[in-house]
Amino acid sequence: MAEKVCTECQDTGWVLEESSSGAVAKRCKCYKDQQIQNLLDQANIPRRYRSCTFSNFEIHDDSHKHATKIAKKFVENFPAQDVGLLFQGPCGVGKTHLAVATINELVKKKNVPCYFCDFRELIRNIQSTYTPDSHLTESNILEPVFQKDVLVLDELGAKRTTAWVEETVFYIINNRYNNKKLTVFTSNYIDSEEEEEDTRESYYKKSDDTLVDRIGIRLRSRIYEMCKIVNVWGEDYRKKVKQAGYRF
Repeated sequence: MAEKVCTECQDTGWVLEESSSGAVAKRCKCYKDQQIQNLLDQANIPRRYRSCTFSNFEIHDDSHKHATKIAKKFVENFPAQDVGLLFQGPCGVGKTHLAVATINELVKKKNVPCYFCDFRELIRNIQSTYTPDSHLTESNILEPVFQKDVLVLDELGAKRTTAWVEETVFYIINNRYNNKKLTVFTSNYIDSEEEEEDTRESYYKKSDDTLVDRIGIRLRSRIYEMCKIVNVWGEDYRKKVKQAGYRF
């Protein structure tokens, strides 16, 4: 099937617009649309989350309202925004949705190069480069992680830290910090010193590990220095939807 040709510019990427001083060449809308699509293709967003936006994020309580407000402000302030975000809270409350919605908005509204990484997958990919038959180097894996203007690092702490993991992740985060690159984290683990409400207390009764247990105090300290902490609470939405879909 033949590809469609833009009727406005005939795929040249330019259109002529009349002005008082004569015809002026301007970029066609199709060129801008293709730029956005290229950035989205390079953002490495998993298929499951590609449609995540602020408009389709379901708000169930005040923490959702607050988290959405903070994420939208992050987009609005960019590139003047000087700190990243850390979405913390239990599984299934929408942390990844909000993180992806943030970079989707940055790409579509401001043409910002962004990149999505799952914490566990990133560690596995780096480790895989050490095998003799690997066609990739550590530099290949880390290039977009270092270079993209905004990075989403999802599920921070999902893989229990070792000395190597802690050192590797600190190296990545410190590189972005030193180069003033913003990072958006999500994590199911939070610090017990952050407890404030009954919902948090009940969560800690179910969870033995805190964020510092999972990633180490040095990395946790650096992340807290470079991010605004956004707590997200509520029911496990994925579990709720799954249960509602069962038919007996």
